[in-house]
Amino acid sequence: MKRIIILGAAGRDFHNFNVVYRNDADYRVVAFTATQIPDIADRSYPPELAGPLYPEGIPIVAEEELETLIRERGAEAVVFSYSDVSHPTVMHLASRAVAAGADFWLLGAERTQVAARVPVVSVCAVRTGSGKSPTSRRVAQELRRLGWKLVVVRHPMPYGNLAAQRVQRFATLDDLARHQCTIEEQEEYEPHLRQGTVVYAGTDYEAILRQAEQEADLILWDGGNNDTPFYRSDLEIVVADPLRAGHELAYFPGEVNLRRADVVIINKVDSATPEAIEQVRANIRRHNPQATVIEAVCRVSVPEPEKIKGKKVLVVEDGPTVTHGGMAYGAGVVAARQWGAAELVDPRPYAVNSIRETFERYQHLREVLPAMGYGETQQRELQETINRTPCDLVLVATPVDLTRLLRLNKPSLRVSYEIEERTQPDLSQVLSDFTTTHRRQAAVPSS
Repeated sequence: MKRIIILGAAGRDFHNFNVVYRNDADYRVVAFTATQIPDIADRSYPPELAGPLYPEGIPIVAEEELETLIRERGAEAVVFSYSDVSHPTVMHLASRAVAAGADFWLLGAERTQVAARVPVVSVCAVRTGSGKSPTSRRVAQELRRLGWKLVVVRHPMPYGNLAAQRVQRFATLDDLARHQCTIEEQEEYEPHLRQGTVVYAGTDYEAILRQAEQEADLILWDGGNNDTPFYRSDLEIVVADPLRAGHELAYFPGEVNLRRADVVIINKVDSATPEAIEQVRANIRRHNPQATVIEAVCRVSVPEPEKIKGKKVLVVEDGPTVTHGGMAYGAGVVAARQWGAAELVDPRPYAVNSIRETFERYQHLREVLPAMGYGETQQRELQETINRTPCDLVLVATPVDLTRLLRLNKPSLRVSYEIEERTQPDLSQVLSDFTTTHRRQAAVPSS
C-alpha cells in the first residue's frame, strides 16, 4: 500500500481522489492539503464521500505543513491537484516534496475525466479572469438556440458541508439560499439561472454527471480557474487573455488547456495591444496549430452610466479574478474609467479582518475591493468594508447582485460584461458545425 498526500484547494483534489484513489486498495491517501481558499484546512473529507477504505475520513491540513506531513505520516508520494499556479510554483512544491523524501506526481487530464453518455462541451481558460464565465453563458445561449436541452455542470466550490454538497442541483435563485451558497458560488451560478439554465455542482462529479444526464441531451462543463475539464469533452473551448500575454504558457494547468483546445478564444482584444494579441496568436500557432482561433471583445455595460461621471467610486471586482488570478483590475475599473469617474477610492485603509488579510496577501491590489465571501463571516466583513469606505457610489462588477446579499449604506450600480466575437468563424458557426456532426452521429444506428 503506497501512502500519498494530495495537494489541493477544495475541488480538483477531491475529484482526483474520487476517480483515481477512492476504491484502490493499493493506495492510502493519508491527507489532503489546502491553500488558496480560506478556512478549508483543519476539516476532513467525510467518510460518506471517502468510501469504505476510509471509515474515519481523510484530514485536510494546511499546505504549509507539507514536510511535516510527509515525515509523520510516512508519505511516499505527493500528488499535485489544484489550478492556476505558475510553473515555478509547481516546481517549488515538487522540490519541497522531493527534499522531504517523497515522489511528486501529476495526473494526466484524461485519467481523471469521466465519460458521459451524452455530448459534452467544455469551456475552460488559461488563467482565472480570462472571461470564461461570460463565454459559458454565450455558449449556453447558442446551444439552446440550436435546439439542445442542456444543463451546466460547474467546477466545484465545496466550501460548506462536503457530504451534504455531494450532488447539488440549482434551478431557481431560491436554491442558492437553500444550499447556503457563498458569494463565490453565487457569482457562477446566478447568471446561468437568470438565463433559465439548470446548474449542477458539488463534490462527487460522477454522481453529478449521472443525475444531470437524466434531464439533458448535452452537458456544458463550466470550468473553474484554469483547470482542465472533469468530463471527457467532445468540444474543448479555451479562453485566453492578451492582457496577460504569455501566461498561456506559464501557468498550470492553463497550458494544458491551450495545447488540448479545439477552439481558443482570444478575449479582450478591445483592451489589449496589437503586440499582445499577436503574441497570444503566435503561441497558439506554435503549440496548437490545429485549433480554431476566435477574437472577442469583453463588452462592459452599466445601467444609468451617467451616474458615474464625476463621482468618487469604490469598485468591487470579482474576487478570484483579482486575487489568485493576479489581475490588478477588472470590468469595474474599465466601467469607471469609461464613464468618467472622478476618483477610484482606495478601500485598503477601511478593510476589516479577513478583507484586510486579503489585501496583505495580494499586495498588487490598490484601488479595487475583491468580492470575498467564503462564508457568512467574510460576507459581513465585506459589507462592513464597503460601508466604511467613503465614496459617492459603489460599482459592483461581480456576476452576482451583491445588493441582494449585503446591506449597503450608499448608492450602487451593477457592471455587466459579456463577450462578443469579432472574427469568423464565430461561436455560432463552431457550435452549428458541432451540432450537425453530433446529430448525424446520433442518427447512425450502432452495430
